[in-house]
Amino acid sequence: MTKPLIRVLIVEDDMVDRLACRRAFAKHPDYDFTLFEAVTGREGLQLAKLHKPDCILLDYHLPDMNGLEFLSEMAGDGGGGGIAIPVMLLTGAESAAVAAAAIKRGAWDYLGKDFDGQYLALLPSAIHRMLREQRLAEGARQAEAKFRSLVEQIDAITYIVDLGGAATMRYISPQINMLGFSPEEWLADRELHARQIHPDDRAAAVQAIGDSRAAGMSLRHEYRLIARNGAVSWFRDQAKAVTDESGRKLFLQGILVDITHGKLAEQALRQSRAELRQLTGHLERTKEAERKRIAQEIHDELGGLLTGIKAYVSVYLERGVRAGTPPDPLLVDAVALADTGFQAVRRVITDLRPSVLDQLGVWAALEWYADQIEKRSGLTCVCTIEAGVAATELGPELSTMLFRVVQEALTNAERHAEASAVSIQAEFEDGALVVAVRDDGNGIEDAARRLKRESWGIVGMYERARYFGGELTITGKAGKGTSVVLRLPMEKTNSE
Repeated sequence: MTKPLIRVLIVEDDMVDRLACRRAFAKHPDYDFTLFEAVTGREGLQLAKLHKPDCILLDYHLPDMNGLEFLSEMAGDGGGGGIAIPVMLLTGAESAAVAAAAIKRGAWDYLGKDFDGQYLALLPSAIHRMLREQRLAEGARQAEAKFRSLVEQIDAITYIVDLGGAATMRYISPQINMLGFSPEEWLADRELHARQIHPDDRAAAVQAIGDSRAAGMSLRHEYRLIARNGAVSWFRDQAKAVTDESGRKLFLQGILVDITHGKLAEQALRQSRAELRQLTGHLERTKEAERKRIAQEIHDELGGLLTGIKAYVSVYLERGVRAGTPPDPLLVDAVALADTGFQAVRRVITDLRPSVLDQLGVWAALEWYADQIEKRSGLTCVCTIEAGVAATELGPELSTMLFRVVQEALTNAERHAEASAVSIQAEFEDGALVVAVRDDGNGIEDAARRLKRESWGIVGMYERARYFGGELTITGKAGKGTSVVLRLPMEKTNSE
């Protein structure tokens, strides 16, 4: 009995692969194959025109062009002398996107090459399947056949929906069984999809899906679906209109991708960040409390000791003067050293926790600190507090955060910016408290890069602001100075 004959053009530059294909076709029990072979895309196009084979087996990587370019050339040549020749693309490590692009360019099917060569056993059957599909009706049925041959191999639910008010779903892939339903069940009940959407997500999802299908617009929406057994999974629903050559929209082609793992990881990361931020806030409160305690102890203990030492030595010197004894130079120096030590103690206390911050509030503390910066560094430091802001009382923790952010910004301007002037401005703007520190120095480099280089001072400023729901922006331009702007929503300023 004579077996059916199939004429195949193999466009493949690898001799070993061509030989393997020959053997695979020769072993097929039901069909005879006549093979033509080309090693370049250009030669393949010429053989396609000359022999008009039943189909083409096309390797994606060719010496002179890739598979997509080959398909474009075929389309430009009228499909091989005016005959539409079905093409099967052989892909290597390329993604499904390459295969999809090839289908759009005119390929009928694709087959992935694997390192073990298992695809070779599938070649004859794949060729036969492709030729059978060629005989299907034109138009929408052909488009669906191409679509199914590709998407039913991926780990996602794919579907096709008619456009317009009815928006009937005409196809759902077998992967719908991951939700415990068969394609027939899903297609038979138009309300099943909406019923399986999680109640918390249903209204927004149904609205987005309805708008997309009614107008033929692209869709990208994330929501939860409930399986038949009650399991809840997150899906990303993406759809796009398929058009004909004139641009007329034919139907929506969509995909439901299970993103549960990513969502759970995202939620865990979000929770971890929130916990880390809470920990950061706790550490900052603990650190400020410890600063305050140490400052108080230094003031009470060391400050008291230095004051006592100075008093005793001063009394002794006064007694000597009254007795007519010349003052001992060492004791005079000791009094001066005590004064110097007490000044050092006051500086340390101020650096640890300025008393003005607790006694007079953050706005007076900023004005005082600006004055201190000007005195010790020679920088012109102007502090402008809007009247409405000055009348606003902030809680102790928020005041500490704001003061420390400004303090760090001023310290950076003093030590690194080589600036001659710096300004502090606090005002209300669009429902937010805005505190800005600007200098005229050399300009900070990109703050994002600084964050990656472990600039802990900047990291601390960002984290302090985020903990209180604020937004910190640091910008700079070479030779134009640096701006540090803290925006804090009004409800945050009133919450303490």
